[in-house]
Amino acid sequence: MGGAFEVGSNILPEPVKRSRLYSSTAGEISMKSKVQKTIVGRINDQVLDFTAGRDIELDVNLINADCIGSAAHARMLSKVPVKPRILSEQDVKKVIVELVRIMKCAGKGTFKITAQDQDVHLAVERTLTSKLGHLGKKIHTARSRNDQVAVDLRLYGKEQMLGTMNEAVALADCLLKFAAENNSLPMVGRTHLQPAMPSSVGLWASAYAEALLDDLKVLKAAYDFNNRCPLGSAAGYGVPLKIDRKFTSYLLGFEAPVHNVLYASNARGKCEEVILSAMSQVMLTLSRLAEDLILYSMPEFGYFSLPKEFCTGSSIMPQKSNPDVLELVRAKTSRVVGCAFAAAMIVKGLPGGYNRDLQEIKELYIEGMFITRTCLQIVMFLVGGIKAGKIALEKGFTPDVFATDRVMELVAGGMPFREAYDHVKANLGELAQMNPLKAVSARTHLGAPGNTGLGVLKSILQAEKKFVMGEQGKYYKSVSRLLGINYPQMV
Repeated sequence: MGGAFEVGSNILPEPVKRSRLYSSTAGEISMKSKVQKTIVGRINDQVLDFTAGRDIELDVNLINADCIGSAAHARMLSKVPVKPRILSEQDVKKVIVELVRIMKCAGKGTFKITAQDQDVHLAVERTLTSKLGHLGKKIHTARSRNDQVAVDLRLYGKEQMLGTMNEAVALADCLLKFAAENNSLPMVGRTHLQPAMPSSVGLWASAYAEALLDDLKVLKAAYDFNNRCPLGSAAGYGVPLKIDRKFTSYLLGFEAPVHNVLYASNARGKCEEVILSAMSQVMLTLSRLAEDLILYSMPEFGYFSLPKEFCTGSSIMPQKSNPDVLELVRAKTSRVVGCAFAAAMIVKGLPGGYNRDLQEIKELYIEGMFITRTCLQIVMFLVGGIKAGKIALEKGFTPDVFATDRVMELVAGGMPFREAYDHVKANLGELAQMNPLKAVSARTHLGAPGNTGLGVLKSILQAEKKFVMGEQGKYYKSVSRLLGINYPQMV
């Protein structure tokens, strides 16, 4: 659950399930409501249903993170200098054994979050109490559900962002391989979708690879923003116990704690929005790539052919082979951008301190990251199967495509640029069909079709890959040491 994605595997975050709240009976208020007993008090059942919202379903994604955070908190509580100790070393070991058991049950789909629990936090506490009795009742000492969910979302976000970066690197690698295979293959460059200047398939593919490498910079900035521990802020104002927030942060593999406890609470929502905004940048790149592939694979272009297994048919037209995957990527981009915008709108008007409004961001957060990762995965596999249509690409070169090249020839002969421009514009009919390959190879300056410098981009890609692997290794090592297992394999 929530682990980093490995190319070629099916490890992805849990999909957001549809809720019974969307049923035809939603909104029907009964005058015979009951009062439900929960860990945090007796609540009207309709109020409980409304305030819990979709947390019962969504929090399935956070079980691992909540258990990991609870393990670190328990270990920290054992170090608090009070007598008697809140938790002994033996107590901590018992707690962690049960937390690992919960994680393993979650992996099998057998750990349940009930309506009375309201969320994953109370479900874990209930389970610990049922297994460990009095010991389980101590686990919530010095923390609130507010900072508990904040650390859960950051831990979940850390794993999902590392998975996203891993997938972005994999897609960029596929694009660079396609670029290398077709580096000098001429392709008409277009502006306003109209024929413009000589270009190449290598330039086109490596442009999207470089876009993803830039997106990785944004993802890394969001990752750095997220890589601080809010745990220990309690309800946002600390507690009158000598807790060690630096120790908890270290145990969880964060770079440092969020310094100010009130800001640790206030940063919730903003942190998710920053991550969703970074995901949006990835989706914008995927959407433009998808649009290009849809257009250039049309029979009228024929520049590229899509792998048949990634296209769908028609229920009435036997001949159809539709780019539905790419169309959905294009549409899902709006979903992710919308998630980021909605999160920002929820945060913008909040006063300082925790407010329940933040609960509404959780679904946006999980959904936005899930969509981005699934889109990266499917596009990576699709790009791995596209083929360049050499004949169609060559046919796209009409004489007018070489107009600017002719202007540059005249300039090289001594004519001022504007005079050369006006001359060619007035005599377009005189343009002869030039050699596309020669036109491409003549563009040898940095980053041009004749000098794409794929080696430079490959070096950047390898550095990004090394970063992701290093961060994954550090985080998994921290969690494995904390839980005493080989994380994430053993859960």
